[in-house]
Amino acid sequence: MNSVRGTSRWDEGGAGGPESSRGRHVVVVGGSLAGLLAAHVLAGHADRVTVVERDRYPEGAGPAPRPGVPQSRHPHVLLEGGQLALEALLPGFMEELREAGAPRVGMPEDMVQWQSGRWFRRLPASTYLHTGSRAQMESLIRGRVLANPAVTVIEGTDVVGLLGDATRVRGVLLRERGAGAGAGAGAGGDGIRAEQRELVADLVVDASGRGTKAPRWLAAIGADAPHEETIDTGLAYASRVYRDTNGTLGSERSAADTLGFYVVPNPDQPYGVVVLPLEDGTHLATFSGLRGEEPPTNEAEFEAYAKRMPHPLVHQWLRAAEPLSPVSGFRRTANVRRRYDLPGRRPAGFLATGDALCTFNPIYGQGMAVAAMSAVALRDALADPRRTPTTRRVQSALLAASRQAWDISAGADKKMPGAIGNAVEAKAADRVAGWYLRRVQERTPGDPVVGRAFRSALTLTAPIGVLFAPAVARAVLFAPVRPTPAEPPMTREAVGD
Repeated sequence: MNSVRGTSRWDEGGAGGPESSRGRHVVVVGGSLAGLLAAHVLAGHADRVTVVERDRYPEGAGPAPRPGVPQSRHPHVLLEGGQLALEALLPGFMEELREAGAPRVGMPEDMVQWQSGRWFRRLPASTYLHTGSRAQMESLIRGRVLANPAVTVIEGTDVVGLLGDATRVRGVLLRERGAGAGAGAGAGGDGIRAEQRELVADLVVDASGRGTKAPRWLAAIGADAPHEETIDTGLAYASRVYRDTNGTLGSERSAADTLGFYVVPNPDQPYGVVVLPLEDGTHLATFSGLRGEEPPTNEAEFEAYAKRMPHPLVHQWLRAAEPLSPVSGFRRTANVRRRYDLPGRRPAGFLATGDALCTFNPIYGQGMAVAAMSAVALRDALADPRRTPTTRRVQSALLAASRQAWDISAGADKKMPGAIGNAVEAKAADRVAGWYLRRVQERTPGDPVVGRAFRSALTLTAPIGVLFAPAVARAVLFAPVRPTPAEPPMTREAVGD
């Protein structure tokens, strides 16, 4: 397939087989956020969209974590850039999320935040985060997307290979999960099984997440696997749900003046913690540490880990709070970017999106926002009347949608002690930018102009260039660092300056 848009070019070198006679067909591998949103967009350009999901979705109306999303028991913030993208894709979604109780946390107004030895002033919010559970977010998006009769789901099924060759992907090879194995080697190298079946498609979109097997599938049909850029700090984190018992923390619907805590790690102080409100009024506490200093999943040791933080605030809160869950750990946090845009034998009819294309250290909270922003990029690339949406062109648009998040996450992780990977080495431009960004970060806790610009870049609502706007640059280059609270500010400032 030389073109992705639903035009006559869609069927050039048609996929063949019985599927072709029933119209244009797209297969999306993976039914999490990135896959669902891609399916939603593609339903406007195909007769049928089939989402192949290895898990089975939770039964019943309420949201619940899925085994295939092990990080779902950990914090999932929705940055403002993701909110704007979701609203563009699914009009009215943000109001639906609010009605479901997802907390909305104003930054820096609602958080007690520490970074680089300084407490942030609790100035009026310039951006808002949604901090509800991943399960709630996914459940609401799934309900909206699957209401479209053009989108269907095959649950409990693995994709084990691609159909086609190095010039064109023509579908996928499926196997029901739990089926017995036979001998031999299939297209994906997973072994031939009697239960395998072919699903022919005009376009295959890999949204299977950070554990994608697409590079192996592509190699099996004679195509080139993408070059992978990696940066891995060895960061791990552990989370537990608590109920605040003394009124220190609350929700936006309560009288409490503080909604959460946030200690941001840096190269000099590599331990981090975040305590965020959930939709049911509880709070999720998450510790992070680098390789060799990982937070424990033992319940007693989990609370003791709080003593490593630069201030006893969180440890004191944990000792008074009521634990409501076991401790859950997660350690797959490397930044990985797969460069399908680089030269190589790339088959038409295959795209990658979401974490299968570019995955970030989760500590930066970018994953859900980038999934939504990538779906907007897919929509715009397919609808652009000026350019034919070739596979390569659409793939480049998807990569561009993740570029700023990658620059932020990878740029910060390069500086962390013990970082490894083929993209760790700093360039000359990185050193110059690093000097400027250090001055930005020094001023962010106390300067409202610099802080507003920095948050807009971090939340993906403005390009990095906003940090070089005249008013920001003057403050960064010439203004002194403004004073900030000496102790944790437990109340909001009445008026910002």
